[in-house]
Amino acid sequence: MKKIKRYVVAQSIALFGIVLLLIGCNQKEKKVIEKQVVYQAISTNKDTAVLSIVINKDRFYGQYEIKYGETTKDSGSIKGNIKKDVYLGEFYCRTYGGDLKRVPISLLKKDNKLILGKGVITTYLGLPCFAPDIPISYADAEFIFQEIKK
Repeated sequence: MKKIKRYVVAQSIALFGIVLLLIGCNQKEKKVIEKQVVYQAISTNKDTAVLSIVINKDRFYGQYEIKYGETTKDSGSIKGNIKKDVYLGEFYCRTYGGDLKRVPISLLKKDNKLILGKGVITTYLGLPCFAPDIPISYADAEFIFQEIKK
């Protein structure tokens, strides 16, 4: 009788394991749909900026380069979150002088353009960020990025 109970328990455990395996194999992987976009902007001072980013549903990442005239530039990586039409993140770059710096960045998507926002920068846990109680302004933006078609 004990052998029969052990056999039934072992069969039940094996059947349960097979069911779990089948359920796990049948679940489809959620594919993250990403789109790469390249933007360019020219300021009134003739500074140029190129933004090459990969965008998915709620995040973005990529490369950002700002050329100041013909002599200096800042270039590095950019990443952050997307909430509705606002891209909020950070620009981690190496300046022309060689120093590393981290700068908060905010972009407003409007009419297929990205508008660089200005805000008051503060620090939180040693990292620079925009002051949460002061709104970011997109009026009189230094850069308005337009998509470069390939």
